[in-house]
Amino acid sequence: MEIALIVLGVINLLVLLFVARSAMKNKGDEDLSKEVRRLREETLQWGQVTRGELMGSVRDGHAMMSRSVLDSSQLLQQQMEALTQRIGSVSQGNEERLDRLRESVQQQLLAIQQENAKQMEQMRSVVDEKLDKTLQTRLDASFDLVSKRLEAVYKGLGEMQSLSVGVNELKRVLTNVKTRGTWGEVQMGALLEQVLSADQYATNVAVNPQSAERVEYAVKMPGQGEDTVWLPMDAKFPVEDYQRLMDAVDAGDKLAAEAASKALEARIKEEAKKIHTKYICPPHTTDFAILFLPAEGLYAEVLRIPGLADYLQNHFRVSIAGPTTLAALLNSLQMGFRTLAIQKRSSEVWKLLGAVKGDFAKFYDLLEKTQKSILAAAGNIEKANKRTQIIQRKLRDVEELPDAGGVSLDLDMEDQLKIS
Repeated sequence: MEIALIVLGVINLLVLLFVARSAMKNKGDEDLSKEVRRLREETLQWGQVTRGELMGSVRDGHAMMSRSVLDSSQLLQQQMEALTQRIGSVSQGNEERLDRLRESVQQQLLAIQQENAKQMEQMRSVVDEKLDKTLQTRLDASFDLVSKRLEAVYKGLGEMQSLSVGVNELKRVLTNVKTRGTWGEVQMGALLEQVLSADQYATNVAVNPQSAERVEYAVKMPGQGEDTVWLPMDAKFPVEDYQRLMDAVDAGDKLAAEAASKALEARIKEEAKKIHTKYICPPHTTDFAILFLPAEGLYAEVLRIPGLADYLQNHFRVSIAGPTTLAALLNSLQMGFRTLAIQKRSSEVWKLLGAVKGDFAKFYDLLEKTQKSILAAAGNIEKANKRTQIIQRKLRDVEELPDAGGVSLDLDMEDQLKIS
């Protein structure tokens, strides 16, 4: 405020100086001096007046500002007191609401805890019940399974005991030469019975009319005319030589294995020689015989001996066969028997075809006659149809009788039918 007044005074002074200067140009120096003094005095007076007004304005502005500040302070104090009271009331209300909220939350939490405890107890009881039930079920199932397994074990033990008895019996059979031979015969007989029919082989056959020797089994082969040619088959089971060979091979003793192999070779040659001497007797028998070895392992070891099979075939006309080989041989013979039977029945088949051909010709003639009869009947039916159409055309103009007449006519016809 003071700065504005000073600036205003300076401006007035400059204006007066400008006016005085302008006047000085028009007047003389004397007048100029007077005018300057007058202006100075007026300026001093205006400055004093202005200063006094300025000081008064400043005092008034200071007083007004003091009053305004005091009023503002009082108003602010009042507002602060009101705000403090309001904040206090709000804080008290918030504390009350928080207390109520805390109590409500505590009550809800307590209710939730009680409900959770109740549900947990129910779940625990349900889980315990299910666990007990499941455990009981699984224990029962486990006990049943264990019982079944124990029964199976007992059964297996019984089977093992039976198997042990069977093994002991088999061992006794295999250690007895007579029984061992019988076992080979039984196995060969089972193969023959399985593949061939009963009329295609025989047992204990005297194949040589000049000798009393009988072969265990012989297959009936077709001969000249109605004569029968026998195929001798004999079973041999040199288990001692085979067992010694297996023991030597398992022990890794090459010398003992070679010795056992040579002993087995000598035994097979000896048995083949006996079969050749006793049972091969052409033309009553085939010119070869079958030496059956009832164990595949024994058959494989015999075939492993170099040149033995060819030697037996060339010198004794004896072929070696194991269970699988004998089954294949018998199947081949069975197919041959079927082919031979077809060849023998071929003439009968041709005769049957000739008779069928004649009957078919007669049937064809009869079929032609039947066709002609059917055509004639069709012609007669067509003629009757045409005749019916002619009668219908002739009766087209005839008037129909009344209903009463028709009924009486029907009655008359029924009476006539009853009388007849």
